[in-house]
Amino acid sequence: MIYAAIAATLFFLDMGIKNLIEQKLPEGTERPLGNGLFLLRKHHNKGAFLNMGEKKSGFVAVLSIALTLAMTVLFLVTFSCKGSRLLKTGLALLLGGAYSNTYDRMRRHYVVDYVSFPVKNKTIRNIVFNISDFCIMIGALLMVLGSAKSAP
Repeated sequence: MIYAAIAATLFFLDMGIKNLIEQKLPEGTERPLGNGLFLLRKHHNKGAFLNMGEKKSGFVAVLSIALTLAMTVLFLVTFSCKGSRLLKTGLALLLGGAYSNTYDRMRRHYVVDYVSFPVKNKTIRNIVFNISDFCIMIGALLMVLGSAKSAP
């Protein structure tokens, strides 16, 4: 049950932040955050990661739904297994992020991204993330580690 709570908490946390960003932060505004470790800014991502598939947002939305459903089934199957806490934690993080971004794609027709890094490299500085993106990446890594750990 804790794993479902992790996914739900992540979903509601990220959706709350996205709603605040949409309401309070004007497009094009850039604010330092966390003593300058991050930049807060609003970006509407109509594609997948790095706006890939931006011109095929319908396809990206369908793919997002399909992958989220597949991960949900995997989560439900894994949930009934004993052990594999690392795998379950990874799945919970990945699912919370996937549900948040998929919900955005279905409701808004874009994903709200809001944090980037203030580095000198302009290409990296222009990439904008949200909490769900980080949780999807961390969750995928934990899933791989959890699967490798439980492999015979």
